[in-house]
Amino acid sequence: MPLIPEEPQIYESAQGPSATPASGRTASTPRPVPGPRPAAPSRPGRPGPPRPAPPVQRAPRDVAVAKPAPSGPPAPAASAQAAATPQIQLIPASPEGALDAAEEAVDLLLESGRAPGDVLVLTTGEQHPWAAHELSFGEGSYWAQHDAGDDVFYADASVAGRAAARPVVVVAVNGGSDTAAATALPLALGQAGALLIVCGDPQQINSVLGAGV
Repeated sequence: MPLIPEEPQIYESAQGPSATPASGRTASTPRPVPGPRPAAPSRPGRPGPPRPAPPVQRAPRDVAVAKPAPSGPPAPAASAQAAATPQIQLIPASPEGALDAAEEAVDLLLESGRAPGDVLVLTTGEQHPWAAHELSFGEGSYWAQHDAGDDVFYADASVAGRAAARPVVVVAVNGGSDTAAATALPLALGQAGALLIVCGDPQQINSVLGAGV
């Protein structure tokens, strides 16, 4: 009989040590709790300041650029209008020397960096030797070289309307009727994108294009 009450005392003592580990668990729980708390603010704190700082600086910069943007378009529009009117250069030459003067002008253009495909040469009188040679093979191959646009193209003023516009047009007033020159010069002025060079009699050229040439 006395052995029986001793057994529950053993169980009670077993519960005693179990309570101590429970208190140990509660002690261990507060230790990890403060650990993640400082770690959490440290993570957003590092990337945080650099991220908000740049957008705030970029926003005013973008706004500043947007404000002058509307005022920008009128400036290029004015420059486009100025570029629409090509410059006119007159090289005095006789009808016999107009073609040679045109050749020298082409050489200077190429030496200055102009691409051969940027230059169109028109003649009002005798055709340029290159054009006469190429036409001997047929108009098909002749105009095919024009469409390729990779070299200087020589054409008679009578077919200038078929030629496409190019940045530079050189006109050799090397003879022909006054009507041919009067027709070719205004057409060449419309085909020249940046520069029109006219080689010939200054009085005849001025009478067609205007005294301000």
